[in-house]
Amino acid sequence: MTRAQELAEYLAGTESLAIICHDNPDPDCIASALALSAIAEWCGVADTELFYGGMISHQQNRAFVNLLHLNLEHAEEFVRGDFDKVAFVDHATPAGHTELESVEPDIVIDHHSTEAPECDFVDLRDEYGATASILVEYFRELDIKMNVQLGSALLFALHRERIDYIRGPTTHEYEAALYVYGHADLELLERLYGAAFSPSTVDAISEAIRNRVQRGATLATSAGRTTERDALAQAADYLLNVEGVDTVLVFGVVDSAVEMSARSIDPRVHAGNVLQQAFADVGSAGGHADMAGAQIPLGLFADSDADDEELVDFASRRVVHRFFDALHLERGEE
Repeated sequence: MTRAQELAEYLAGTESLAIICHDNPDPDCIASALALSAIAEWCGVADTELFYGGMISHQQNRAFVNLLHLNLEHAEEFVRGDFDKVAFVDHATPAGHTELESVEPDIVIDHHSTEAPECDFVDLRDEYGATASILVEYFRELDIKMNVQLGSALLFALHRERIDYIRGPTTHEYEAALYVYGHADLELLERLYGAAFSPSTVDAISEAIRNRVQRGATLATSAGRTTERDALAQAADYLLNVEGVDTVLVFGVVDSAVEMSARSIDPRVHAGNVLQQAFADVGSAGGHADMAGAQIPLGLFADSDADDEELVDFASRRVVHRFFDALHLERGEE
């Protein structure tokens, strides 16, 4: 029996299913949740709802949800007693990944390297480059018809998750993309890639460019205080193009936390491990070899009455120091 058949058998007889995305979900997470919802419907589940925490702030992600008319509820609306089963997609544990930290899943489908949780159905495949690839495989094995909305969502997710297929794609991503290509609305995808930057995103990226500090082939920089969490990842992708740079950390203060996004094309550097070494003792951190993220509470650096500009500056210095220390690089005078 394949994993897809095992999932279908597990869902048989289920009346309601809640699918929990990780906070600030990206297209891979959202498209995977949408695909699991379609599989659940095929299995006879009458009520399936998708939930997310945090914000959907990246301009392409907002366009992704709006143009595809996706229906997602915020985590604040989730009531555990309303659902027979709960599924996590693109994350395996609640701690550090979702606002719903007390919720234990019945189903977990993920491509990140993590310890397998104890639940009824677990499919973790860290040899895959995207969770969407796993869901596409389910569709193929179960021979479920795919509509244009889902095909478009999955193709966009596969492309975005592997950043134009240069960030460690596997054969699974190419095979999945080839399968969903015939079900996608390519004109709609062109509109998604043409989504405009918000002024706040441009401000955050420009601040990150201005504040950059480089040690050898490693660059770290602060975007200051920003409302655009996803601008950090966009700035990291952009700065990875700087000549002589192969590892980047971009961080910024978003609400009451320091959010971070790292990128690396150096085969000797595992971005997820570096961030865990640098920040796991004071917050949450992890990810892949080529891309990773971390979050630490701003309150670790001072109390709420501290001057905001001084607080952001102090936090920035501490983050840069910890990052360079984890890579055994000289701090310099930043």
